[in-house]
Amino acid sequence: MYETLDRLLAGPPPGASESELVDWLAGLEEIKCTAEAVQAEAAVRLDEAVRARQVEAGVPARKLGEGVASQVALARRVSPEKGAKLLGLAKILIAEMPHTFALMKAGLFSQWQATILARETACLSLEDRRVIDQELCATGPDGEPPRAVPMGLRQLENAAKKLAITLDQASVVARAANAVKDRRVSLRPAPDTMTWLGALLPVKDGVAVFAALDQAAKAAAAAGDERTRGQVMADTLVDRVTGRNAADAKPRIEVKIVMTGDSLANTSDQPAIVEGYGPVPAGWAREALNDAEVFVRRLFTDPAGQLVAMESRSRKAPDGLAEFITTRDGGICRTNGCDAPIRNIDHVERHTDGGETNAENLQGLCERCNQAKEALGWRARPGPDGSIITTTPTGHTYVSPSPDTWKPDPPPLSRAEFGLRDVLVDHTLAA
Repeated sequence: MYETLDRLLAGPPPGASESELVDWLAGLEEIKCTAEAVQAEAAVRLDEAVRARQVEAGVPARKLGEGVASQVALARRVSPEKGAKLLGLAKILIAEMPHTFALMKAGLFSQWQATILARETACLSLEDRRVIDQELCATGPDGEPPRAVPMGLRQLENAAKKLAITLDQASVVARAANAVKDRRVSLRPAPDTMTWLGALLPVKDGVAVFAALDQAAKAAAAAGDERTRGQVMADTLVDRVTGRNAADAKPRIEVKIVMTGDSLANTSDQPAIVEGYGPVPAGWAREALNDAEVFVRRLFTDPAGQLVAMESRSRKAPDGLAEFITTRDGGICRTNGCDAPIRNIDHVERHTDGGETNAENLQGLCERCNQAKEALGWRARPGPDGSIITTTPTGHTYVSPSPDTWKPDPPPLSRAEFGLRDVLVDHTLAA
């Protein structure tokens, strides 16, 4: 086995035939599936070991297992939310879906395929879940291959749904009714100063919104509008949600843009930051600000380009300092691999351990990461370069790099004499 693994990981030899290259792809896919199964097994064993250690240490029952998902996330280089999902999936596969797990370990089933089955059977009893696991992922009585292996993702999802409805229709209906509570809107960056705006809606509402936008696109096309169907639908969505129209081109909607004074003055092209999105070209930011109602707030640096420190004697960061930290950290949780928005301003070195309430010892974290670092055995300290060094209970160390700050051009002599220069200017943009 190890010979085969080493051979596949070494890559196909020069001159490999098309057939050999396909075999290489298939072999590597099997290795990936098997590796995901072994990772699941390791995650479950880690959870068991941590819980046992925490029980011995007298940790309350409600806190048992704290920090495990975050350790999984750091080890697998994903967000803490994803780490929690991977840990949950691993527990389900090993304890409740043995045939699905066996297919993964044999290299025939991917982690995503297993996720689909776990998701579609989540509302069922353990007995019914195991029926679906047997029906779709077990070898047939006469040695027939498992039904799920050749299925596409949509086929697999539909097959699991049909079986779930057949076994327990009431639970499926109740789950659908409860899912309405999860409706939400999300925003994430896309390339080229674009964003993906998404909404999780009940099916009737989602279909109705799409139908209304589609109708607007058809009407525009009939009127000779030269925009594409997609462009009309996108523009109509923005117009109707924001209230933007020809008579009111500036709805009162605030967007924070952070940029250097030199970039604002068009003497430099250092990138600006749009809070909630990320870096944008300075030219784009200046153009966006041309038609905006602007409020300017200045932050300053010392001659070396470092932000002037702010501190407080209180445990809770004052509003001004909290905003400073959020802006400095780009609005994104400082934990490696976590892209969640900042929800808490947290001490790197715990306040109870003597950590000070100042810019050097504060970081922006999401709620999940803030809770994880309070679990037994977690330690963190600020690095001299603005980085954060986190040590998990297993002794593994992870370094979160310093905030991605700008390096402004040398300031004019008159400003340098005072030891200060503009570094950030945030604009409240009525877009």
